[in-house]
Amino acid sequence: MTKRAGKSLTTPIQPHPPKFALERTINHHDYSQFIKMGGGAKVPYPKHVWSPAGGWYTQPKNWKVNTAVMLAAVFGVTAMAWKFSAENEYRTKFPEQGRFYPSRYWSKQIIEHEKEVKEGKKSA
Repeated sequence: MTKRAGKSLTTPIQPHPPKFALERTINHHDYSQFIKMGGGAKVPYPKHVWSPAGGWYTQPKNWKVNTAVMLAAVFGVTAMAWKFSAENEYRTKFPEQGRFYPSRYWSKQIIEHEKEVKEGKKSA
């Protein structure tokens, strides 16, 4: 082990944290500590700035309508993708009878296959 200027390269392991670390805990819900540290008011910004995200410190009054429109758009795109997938799904192996398989409720090929199986059992 080498030493530099009389100091050891290894530090002794302390069994307990220092006393000041136990006494000083930060309450993250008490913002007065942060104000004392120098965090001030909001930064001034030009009011004429426009951005797709809404600019700095945006809080639009119609956020509920915007959210509803976006949720409807996401739902619509998801429904169209779901319908396309269900109509164009192709399987070489069909699910076992009596076993839970969610796709059997909307997959066109599986529904037709199960109808054929039921008709085959009735006629046999």
